[in-house]
Amino acid sequence: MATTVNSEKLLDEALVTGGRTFTELSDDVARPLESFPTRRWWVCFIAAMLAFFMGASLLLETFMNGVGLWGLNQPVGWGNDVTTFVFWVGIGHAGTLISAILFLFRQKWRTAINRSAEAMTIFAVMTAGMVILTHTGRPWLASFWLLPYPNQRQLWPNFKSPLEWDVFAVSTYFTISLIFWYTGLIPDLALIRDRAKNKVRKFFLTILSLGWRGSNKNWLHYEQAYLIFAGLSTPLVLSVHSVVSFDFAVAQLPGWHTTIFPPYFVAGAIFSGFAMVVTLLVICREVFNLKNYITMDHLEKMNKIILATGMLVGYAYGCEFFIAWYSGSSFEQFTFINRAFGPYWWAYWIMVGCNVGIPQIFWFRKFRRSIPVMFIVSLFVNIGMYFERFVIIVTSLHRDFNPSSWGFYQPSWVELGIFTGFVGFFFVFFLLFVRFLPAIAVAEVKSVMDQPTKSGDASHV
Repeated sequence: MATTVNSEKLLDEALVTGGRTFTELSDDVARPLESFPTRRWWVCFIAAMLAFFMGASLLLETFMNGVGLWGLNQPVGWGNDVTTFVFWVGIGHAGTLISAILFLFRQKWRTAINRSAEAMTIFAVMTAGMVILTHTGRPWLASFWLLPYPNQRQLWPNFKSPLEWDVFAVSTYFTISLIFWYTGLIPDLALIRDRAKNKVRKFFLTILSLGWRGSNKNWLHYEQAYLIFAGLSTPLVLSVHSVVSFDFAVAQLPGWHTTIFPPYFVAGAIFSGFAMVVTLLVICREVFNLKNYITMDHLEKMNKIILATGMLVGYAYGCEFFIAWYSGSSFEQFTFINRAFGPYWWAYWIMVGCNVGIPQIFWFRKFRRSIPVMFIVSLFVNIGMYFERFVIIVTSLHRDFNPSSWGFYQPSWVELGIFTGFVGFFFVFFLLFVRFLPAIAVAEVKSVMDQPTKSGDASHV
C-alpha cells in the first residue's frame, strides 16, 4: 500500500511541479486571459495577420485569373496545393490522439497538453478545409459538385471517388473534434466566467459555459459525454488519414498504387502532429510561464512518440523500395529510383534526413529534455513531412509512362505566398485561442494534483 501511495506521489510531482495549489493553478492559467496582451503576442499576431492577408490577396488574384498563375502543368496537375492539404490534415491528428486515445487508456500525463493539442487539431483541419476548397481556383463550385444535397440535376457527386470520401471523412472529423474540444472547455469557461469583472465578457462566458455550476449532476453528464466523444474520436484518427491516402492508393499510377499507404499515412500524420504540438507547447510554456504544468516530463514523452513514429515512417520508406523491387514492375521500380536519384533527389533526401535521421537524436535523454534541441527537431520534422507529401505527389506525376509526356514542376511565387498565407491563417486562430481561452485544462490538471496544503486554499471545493 505504501509503495502504491509513493508511486502516485511521484507521478503527481512529475505532472505538476513547483508545489502549486489549486488557486495558484487557476491564477496562472487565467492571468494571460485577464491581462493586456504582451508585446511578444502582438508581434506574433501582427506577423500572422500580415502573412494571412498576403496569402488572401494572392488567392483573390488566383480566383480572378485562374490557376495558370501557379506552376501546375502537364502532367503535374497536383502540386503545392494538394501537398499543403495533406500536410495540414496530418498536423490535425495529434490533438485527437492525445485527448481521446490517451484518455481512454487513462494516461494522466495528457492533462496539461490536451487542450492546446485539441485546439491545434481544430485550426489545422480548418486550414486544410480552406486549402482543398480553394485549390481548384473556383471555390464557389465546391458545394455544387461535392455536397449531395437534394437537387434536380442528373449528375450527382461521384461517390466512387476518394475525393468525395474526403468530404465526408474530414467534415466528420472536424465536427467530432470541435464538439470534443468544446465539451472539455465547459468547466474552465465557467471558471473564467466566475472570475470575470467585465460585464460583456461575463455575459458571453455565461452563454458559452452552458449554465455550468460544478454540481454532481453537471460532472456526471460531463464525464459521460466526454467518454462518448472520446470513443467516437478514436476511430477517426485511423480513418481520416487512411481515407486521404486513398486519394493516391486507389489510383493506378506507379508510386501511388500501394496498399501500404493507409498505415503509412496515419503514422506520418501522428509523427508530424506531435512535432507541431511540441513546437507550439514549447512557445506557450516559455511565453506564458507554464513550466510547472507543461513539464519536461510531458515534452519528453512526446519526444519519445516522435522517435517511435519517425522509425515507423522510415520503415515505410524502406518498404516502398522493397515492394517496388518485389513487384517486378519496371514502371514501379523506375518511379522509386527516380524519387531518390532523379530531378527531385534533393526533396527526397531532405525528407529522409528530416524524418528519419534527425529524430534519432532523441535516443539520448539529454537531448529529449533539451528545449532548444526539441524545438529545432520539431521544426525539421514539419519541414520533412511537407517534403514527404511533395515527393509522393510530384515525383509520381512528373514522369508518366511515356517519356514524351514528362514535365517538371516548380512552385511559383504565388503558390509559395498562398502557402505562407495558410500558415498565417493557422497561427492567427491559435494566437486568438491562447489569448481568450484557457490553454491548460484546469479541471483535468486539478484531478491529478495533490490536495492543496497552503492555508486558506479551498478553491477545489
